[in-house]
Amino acid sequence: MNLTLHTVIHTTPDGNRFYRLPEIYIRGNNIKFLRVQDNVIDQVRERQQKELNERNATRGIAARGGGFGGGGRGGGRGGRGGDRGGRVEGRGRGRG
Repeated sequence: MNLTLHTVIHTTPDGNRFYRLPEIYIRGNNIKFLRVQDNVIDQVRERQQKELNERNATRGIAARGGGFGGGGRGGGRGGRGGDRGGRVEGRGRGRG
């Protein structure tokens, strides 16, 4: 999980110096612990829901699966069915 943080106060490891940075990018492999206040999480959820509603409103009927490509989620590729895969009696390494 990579992060981009805005208006950050960076503290040196010894705790003697503080730097105010407009923006920083942190790679996920450097993150050990992250604590976020509940009100920040609520704000993000509200913003995401608002953006999703706006996107769906501009798409119209196609957003509900009634537009392009027919219904459903696609054909699928694997699984068991028909004579694809599985064991066939009388073949392979078995006893008998």
